[in-house]
Amino acid sequence: MNLRALPLIVFIFAKPVLGAEPKLNLEWKLLAPLPNTNGVASPFAGVSGGALIVAGGANFPNSQLWEGGKKVWHDDVFVLEQPDAQWKRAGKFPRPLAYGVSATYRDELICAGGSDDGRHYADVFALTWRGGKLSTRTLPPMPRAVANACGAILNDTLYVAGGLASPSATNALTNFFALKLSERELTWRELPSLPGPPRMLAIAAVQDNAFFVIGGVALIPNERGAPTRRYLRDAYRFDPKLGWRSIATLPFAVAAAPTPAPTVGRDGFVILGCDDGSRVSIPPSPTHPGFNEQVLFYDTKNDSWSRAGTTPVPRATVSTVLWRDRWIIPSGEVRPGVRSPEIWSGNFRAEQ
Repeated sequence: MNLRALPLIVFIFAKPVLGAEPKLNLEWKLLAPLPNTNGVASPFAGVSGGALIVAGGANFPNSQLWEGGKKVWHDDVFVLEQPDAQWKRAGKFPRPLAYGVSATYRDELICAGGSDDGRHYADVFALTWRGGKLSTRTLPPMPRAVANACGAILNDTLYVAGGLASPSATNALTNFFALKLSERELTWRELPSLPGPPRMLAIAAVQDNAFFVIGGVALIPNERGAPTRRYLRDAYRFDPKLGWRSIATLPFAVAAAPTPAPTVGRDGFVILGCDDGSRVSIPPSPTHPGFNEQVLFYDTKNDSWSRAGTTPVPRATVSTVLWRDRWIIPSGEVRPGVRSPEIWSGNFRAEQ
């Protein structure tokens, strides 16, 4: 199923809560480009041994999407040991894989779920880079296969929310799983389902001792039973002690933005551009305008969204990584079918 070819439905929610426009300093610089010169969408990314790891992902290496090109999944693992260094080919994934959840925990890159060209997976494993060698450790699989989910680590626990169960699924998921990584015997738990419509391509965030799920895409069967996209503006906060509650509605629909959302200070996080659904009806081509460049800032204390300028590097379907006190956007999708090998490093501060 070609998800980007699905018809567009944008669902309008209640009036958003907007705060005063914050003064944010968004400072960017380029690192060495990924050795995969086409770039990849939705690679796994994290930190181990002090190095940045980018692995897997998918692209169209042989011909473009609008030329009938076939998407290819990759299994290469690349390592960048210093910000001013060049990438090394460190090894291979167990299989070509993309569109999963990745997170860094205690010097390991945790990789959960994802897909290849035939199926979605429940598998979970960890990568470690130590002494110039890559090692892989198997972790318990999730309760079900899932791709295009969002996730992040809060207080030693990896949370995974939403997603899609299979390439042919006509509905997204409300699943919410948790794996406490500090326990001796690792066991996934199914927690109360994600509120609101089932969704995929949502954005995760961790701030203020809570886990957030922002926006995403719901799949709604049309009169022929084929799925259509509904771009979402709702967002939710999960407190491990109190459970779920809704937060302020987004000022516009947000999906497939870099995730987890980078934090700003102790009380905020930012959505760095997104697929807002407004351009999904434009056919893929070299002149497609790409994705929404707007940066949104969420204030956890005041429960409000603010427009906070624009990003020069709007990317979709890409993980973020906090590496050496800077947020990394490694590769990702520039426009439908087109990826970039660029690796961007950002420092985001609220100005006093």
